[in-house]
Amino acid sequence: MPSLPHETTRTTLAAGKFLRLDAIHFIDATGKPRVWESSERLGDAKAVLMIAELLPSHRLILVRQHRPPARGLVWELPAGIIDANESPQQAAARELLEETGYRGQIDLLLPAAYSSPGMSSERAYLIKMSIDETAAENIHPQPQPDEGESIEVRLVPRDQLMQFIKDETAAGGQFDNKLIGYALGCVDSGGLA
Repeated sequence: MPSLPHETTRTTLAAGKFLRLDAIHFIDATGKPRVWESSERLGDAKAVLMIAELLPSHRLILVRQHRPPARGLVWELPAGIIDANESPQQAAARELLEETGYRGQIDLLLPAAYSSPGMSSERAYLIKMSIDETAAENIHPQPQPDEGESIEVRLVPRDQLMQFIKDETAAGGQFDNKLIGYALGCVDSGGLA
């Protein structure tokens, strides 16, 4: 009868300011020794990922920014790293303001989940936010990006998200898979997600 796979050792192959590359030595379910490479976020920092919707128009806030590993611009949901001594809710509010200029309220906070468990230890909280687009603070939002960030903000009606993805893909656009997953959920639920 096979046993559960289990880790035996970890070796650091390289480390930078924010990430570490590890070789994970483990025994698979058949008892065979194996090695897996993984990137680890230093300090076990977690992230937030926001589904931010303007109300009453039901437009989603998307961002596009340069992602060096993707070698280009990528359409994403607003997201960011949780700072030390900051709650996921505080990080979501701060990141939404920095990246988009909007201020909203948190409607749903889901537990931290792995972003890409086959490659990284990174975990992110998924947060659903609503933004009152009629509030004075949201009429002319002014993003406050961190130094070196250049972020394009696009408002896309939720019921047109899949068409936006198709059009941008045809034009050579790149997407984060979490945005694609959300779009698929909107289609499968009749756009009610």
